[in-house]
Amino acid sequence: MSDVKVSIKNLYKIFGPNGGAMVSKVENGATKTSLQAEHKHVLGLNNVNIDIPARRIQVIMGLSGSGKSTLIRHLNRLIEPTSGEILVDGENVLAMSAEELRNFRRNRMSMVFQKFALLPHRSVIDNVGYGLKIKGVNKAEMNERSQKWIDRVGLSGFENNYPAQLSGGMQQRVGLARALATDAEILLMDEAFSALDPLIRNDMQDILLDLQEELHKTIIFITHDLDEALNIGDNIVILRDGAVIQQGSPQEIVLDPADDYVRDFIKDINRARVLDVSAVMEASSSDSGLEFASTVILEDAMPAMVKADVTHANVMRDGEVIGKVTLAAMIGAIARPESNGEEQVTYR
Repeated sequence: MSDVKVSIKNLYKIFGPNGGAMVSKVENGATKTSLQAEHKHVLGLNNVNIDIPARRIQVIMGLSGSGKSTLIRHLNRLIEPTSGEILVDGENVLAMSAEELRNFRRNRMSMVFQKFALLPHRSVIDNVGYGLKIKGVNKAEMNERSQKWIDRVGLSGFENNYPAQLSGGMQQRVGLARALATDAEILLMDEAFSALDPLIRNDMQDILLDLQEELHKTIIFITHDLDEALNIGDNIVILRDGAVIQQGSPQEIVLDPADDYVRDFIKDINRARVLDVSAVMEASSSDSGLEFASTVILEDAMPAMVKADVTHANVMRDGEVIGKVTLAAMIGAIARPESNGEEQVTYR
């Protein structure tokens, strides 16, 4: 079985009364601005092609109006495309009948919304179990499974509270527990943490990463926040005006931005928290005796080298030396790209 869980192929969405006829105009060079000015149609998605790997966190990000929320709503057909294909495990979601689509939404794909979307007249445990109720799970099993996820997201003791009695962060934990309770293979998260305060948002990111380490869901996470994308994403897609500008791992995005648009996104990030030692290693070995696993980030490796009073160390994977990393290479990697080598970086 392919490691690609979701495949999006040649996907277009053009809002307006004659969207289908507008596809050829976009293919022939019409932009979002010109399409609206000349034809009174809005370009939502422009020939989007993405293969989303199974059991990973795929981040889709961009500024407001880039098409990211429009895209995620195509995956469960809350929005119908103008043209293109969406395949899940090789099955075309767009070809599903109404009944097949209902079963697909109930059993294979769950969603966590930005505004929580909790039912205000239902308790926490009933909100978490709502998807199970729709699936026809009996009350006893529904409560047992709901309680498990309430406990897992840190809301033990709040089972009988109502949403209005909870903070924003607690409400979003309920939303996450509800999505997980159905045991769907794919989890869609549309700006799920963006309405939360920064500290609570960081806490929710940690909860998600801890759960993912155990559950290995296919998570498609929408955000406009690059720090959030770099923190949680195994892979990142950056959209602009409905088109894919760049896709790759967080390290690939940081080390090789596709254009000035992406470069502007990454210019202020702390590169030492994103890059790991394998990203800046050389294809040789070190005689210093110091070793780092290939996934150790530079922020942790640099002080370890300073403390050990060495300038280079071995990079290890599965017990084997795969390269050498130097302190000079790490310092060079975290310099801001616009410095063109002129900026001096001092590590203390």
